[in-house]
Amino acid sequence: MKRQQTLITGSIVALVTPLLPTSNDVDWDGLKRLVDWHIEAGTDAIVAVGTSGESSTLSMDEHKQVIKAVVDHSAGRIPIIAGTGANSTHEALELTSQAKEAGADACLLVTPYYNKPTQEGLFQHFKTIADSVDIPQILYNVPGRTACDLLPETVLRLAEVENIVGIKEATGDLDRARQLIDSCPQGFAIYSGDDMTAAELILMGGHGDISVTANVAPELMAQLCRVALEGDAEQARTLNARLDALHNAMFVESNPIPVKWALLEMGRIPAGIRLPLTVLSAEQQPVVRAELQKLGLV
Repeated sequence: MKRQQTLITGSIVALVTPLLPTSNDVDWDGLKRLVDWHIEAGTDAIVAVGTSGESSTLSMDEHKQVIKAVVDHSAGRIPIIAGTGANSTHEALELTSQAKEAGADACLLVTPYYNKPTQEGLFQHFKTIADSVDIPQILYNVPGRTACDLLPETVLRLAEVENIVGIKEATGDLDRARQLIDSCPQGFAIYSGDDMTAAELILMGGHGDISVTANVAPELMAQLCRVALEGDAEQARTLNARLDALHNAMFVESNPIPVKWALLEMGRIPAGIRLPLTVLSAEQQPVVRAELQKLGLV
């Protein structure tokens, strides 16, 4: 079975999309600065326009433009995974095709949200896209957001499709992660989508973490993933203990509300965020600020 020539591993940041505070237009210069910062900090790969990138609030044109901007500015310095999932198979096909044309290294496709397809519907959705667009594709299972759970037996069926190369499993269920790691074919990547349990998933044989926390602590997350991939459980758990409260702080309100406010506090992005998302509440700002201060990030 054909797979990616080089498996993407390590700390993969689910990059935010910076927006200007008054117009709420994309901050293109700020986006480029974030890409440069992550490369300098040792982040292993970037997901452009995933959940943290406000995929749900960008227009189709903006979605494509942000992917192209990240690919172009990275200029081959770091792998770029394009978020191209949608609850319409037609729309996901269009985004995935455009990501391939833009030069993305792979695509990340979330399970179709809201319409609650069957497992057979999920299989046919992902297989149709994989058969139609020749680019490595990573499944993304996050039932807490989508009301749709891609079950392990369906993942195993999809793992036989030539260019479906991995899954971002964001349930935080390590028993499920173990089942996938043990059952999926060699070369099929299992990524954590849950920062709190990512170190343990990697130590079990997973391949990396598609991370929210890496937006604000890229060096620490890169180090954590590296030592976990090396099998250094003691060091990985020590680093994770340092980051644990920050992981939790990134979810005191719906992602990407806390992470965008944290980056604003760090001086990395402006204050823009689009409705129905709102700026982090005054009650939660001290919680996030305290964790940034503990780690010397502000």
